[in-house]
Amino acid sequence: MKKILLIFLAIGLFSCGSSKTVRDSKKVIKGEWTLNTITYNEPGKYNVTLLNDTSKDCFEGSTWQFIPNNNTGTYSINESSCSTGVRNFVFTIQEVNAETGLYDFLLKPTDAKHKSVTNKGFRLSLTSLSDTSMQWQQTVYVEGKPFVITMNFNK
Repeated sequence: MKKILLIFLAIGLFSCGSSKTVRDSKKVIKGEWTLNTITYNEPGKYNVTLLNDTSKDCFEGSTWQFIPNNNTGTYSINESSCSTGVRNFVFTIQEVNAETGLYDFLLKPTDAKHKSVTNKGFRLSLTSLSDTSMQWQQTVYVEGKPFVITMNFNK
């Protein structure tokens, strides 16, 4: 009876783990990335504050470090005309959406001890991931119409 109980417990633990796709994605995302460009699906100049932090101009050129074994990371704003420095976050990569073929990516800003001050996060789509490039998209609605922000990273 104990053996059967242990077998069911082991099956339960393994079924709760990440899928192979998510595990593979975490291996690829590990390391340092540079956020090179941010674009919008609508032409024009917009005053957008990304991640409740700072502007597009400040984020471009920022460096990002992902540590997947504990789902934490940092990004550094490097633009001298901006509020520079290191920011901390926790992240989660969720299973590929079967309908769109995209990953769900959740990023939550934290303090240095990985505690969230506001308990607010940002849901993004991880639309592309390779050994050297990554792309995120965030859709927000402005006056009822979708507005897509695309962030392009290089490793």
